[in-house]
This record gives sequence, C-alpha cells and structure tokens, in this order.
Amino acid sequence: MAQMNLLHAINSALDHAMEENERVLCFGEDVGHFGGVFRATSGLQEKFGKDRCFNTPLVEQGILGFANGLAAQGSVPIAEIQFADYIFPAFDQIVNETAKFRYRSGNEFNVGSLVIRTPYGGGIAGGLYHSQSPEAYFTGTPGIKVVVPRNPYQAKGLLTACINDKDPVIFFEPKRLYRASIGEVPEESYEIELGKAEVVAEGSDVTLLGWGAQMEIIEQACEMAKEQGISCEIIDLRTLAPWDVDTVAKSVTKTGRLIISHEAPITGGFAGEISATISDQCFLHLESPIGRVCGLDTPYPLMQEKEYVADKYKIFEAIKASVNF
Repeated sequence: MAQMNLLHAINSALDHAMEENERVLCFGEDVGHFGGVFRATSGLQEKFGKDRCFNTPLVEQGILGFANGLAAQGSVPIAEIQFADYIFPAFDQIVNETAKFRYRSGNEFNVGSLVIRTPYGGGIAGGLYHSQSPEAYFTGTPGIKVVVPRNPYQAKGLLTACINDKDPVIFFEPKRLYRASIGEVPEESYEIELGKAEVVAEGSDVTLLGWGAQMEIIEQACEMAKEQGISCEIIDLRTLAPWDVDTVAKSVTKTGRLIISHEAPITGGFAGEISATISDQCFLHLESPIGRVCGLDTPYPLMQEKEYVADKYKIFEAIKASVNF
C-alpha cells in the first residue's frame, strides 16, 4: 500500500493499464509532456512514448470522433476532456455514435473499449465554465456507463475496471478532491466492480445517498446527526449507469427514509430518477418523503459558490426534517 492522492491514483491506474496492454492509448488537450491541466497523465509520455500518450487539438468533438474510430479498430483509447464543462461539443459523438455503435451495426462495430475521463464539479473557484456536474445528461443514454469515484482507492480500482470493461464508460473525476483526498492505495493493479454501490456506513434511521465529492459532505452531515442521536446509513452509488437499485432499495426498506445529494442542479438531476425508482419499489416502507439536497437551478456562481452548494448544513437540516416528519 502507498499513500496517494486522487491524482496519483488515477495516474497509477493509467500507468498499469498502458504497461499491461500496448493497445491502450491516452490522449487529449495537453496530456502529453505537460501531463494535463491537473497533471493526471504526468510521466506517461516519457515512459510510453509520443505514439501512446499525445496531445490533440482543442476540438472535443474531434477527440471523441477520433476515439470512436480507434476503439472500432481494436485499440483501447482513454480520451481526456479537459473539463466536463467542455464535453458538450462532443455530445453528438458520445450520444449518437459511442453509445449506439454496437447496437446499430448488429455488433459488427464495437467501441466498448473506450473510456472518457473528465474532471467535474465545483470547489476550485472555477465559476460558470469550470464547475459544472453534467453526469445526468449521460445517465439517460443507453449504451454508456457512468462512473464517479469518491477517493483515491475507489478512483484507481474503478478506473481500472472501466478500462477493462466491454462497454464505453464516462469516468467523472471530482477535481476538488484531486489533491485534497489522500489515502492508502495498493501499488498493484486491482478492480472495483462496476454497477455496485457501497454501503460506507450502516445505520437505522435514514439512508443518505450520493457519489463523488459529495460523499465527504454527506459524511460530515451524518456526524452532526449522530451527535443528536440520529443513525445514518451512507451509500456511495459509484456507478450511476447502470445504478445499483437493489442495494439502495434494501437500505431504504430498513430505514424507511432516503435523502439524495449531488452537486448538479436539482431539476433534471439524477436524484430525480433515483427518487422515482425508490418511490415505486419502497412505497409501503417509506416513513417520510424522499429528500433531495442538490445544487440550485442557476448557472454555477463564482462569488456565491458557498451559498449555491449542497453543504453539510443543508443536508443536516434535511436529515432532521426527514426523521421528524
């Protein structure tokens, strides 16, 4: 085991993948010698050469079109979109090509080896164009998996699983935690199963559900609730598409309450899909309405970031409201 921050863990996963399979390629804006804007690919070009780790033009649609072509002919492309905010120029390639290649060709063409890495979320004073959380746009696209890690250990294991998976995956990286989250990580390669949520802490009064950087905030709110005698069960969804309905439903059946929290705006956020599904499956077990503590329905602000985010105090108030309903 080694002490790694989230960036080191991602870099380690990429290093192992490129070492084990010569068909793995890393590319994107400034990912070569520069190592990417956050340095996630540092040292990979020096180790594996410019043919396997290289820069692209600043054209996101071109990056994903190129990645689709590489995957279709047997390579294992890992494409980086520098910020998730700029994934939208590539939306057509991802939604209408990446997600549908296998289906529309009757499996004659297959881009299942493709992984798209991109940093998402706030917390770095990035304002409107460097703070967004667009995961929900892709959870409604059949043919793509969506994965979000919460810490270095999860990041390395989940990214390795994404690279080895037979379906295209978008891997959203919580950039606020790139250097802030540090933990013990195995130096060797390992996988964490996709599509399986993790019960981070067991409890009996209310279930708290989130993913990515929001997990740290949820845990802080649950500590506040514990001081008032409220027992919280905490679940990290990890994979948003396909999401682990069974684990969440089992927990809610036990606690009778559910609060979901994410950074993205509440309207159209993935919490709405979870809420609808759990309402359907656990209706007779619910002791209170399902709560959603999310971002506001505004562009992500620069000056009012602290007021915008779903912080521990907002989650704590939602916990109390649910338990006292």
